Amino acid sequence: TYTYEDMFETENSDLKYKLMWLVPNAQKNEMEPIMITIEAGGKYIEEEPHEGEEFGYVLKGSIVLVVGNKRLKVKSKETFYITGKEGHYLENVSSADAKVLWLSTPPVF
Repeated sequence: TYTYEDMFETENSDLKYKLMWLVPNAQKNEMEPIMITIEAGGKYIEEEPHEGEEFGYVLKGSIVLVVGNKRLKVKSKETFYITGKEGHYLENVSSADAKVLWLSTPPVF
């Protein structure tokens, strides 16, 4: 098990997000879970195409999942599941913060 003290957080004030690694050194595992908080008007960096799959659960607020040229709105208590075959990112176009539990296999964050 891991506690809050085991977790590591970074912040990008330009893009308005905070990223928390929930499992220490998860990059060496098969799966990498993170928690991302995106402020109103913020976004997470675009992930280049890669092998593997990603799953997200929106805990709070809403986000727009951009995959290639598709834009999909995902609201609180909704999920997404994508492959890494196309570039993708999350953005928050709402007026409130959004929080997402996001898992990638293999690790990419």
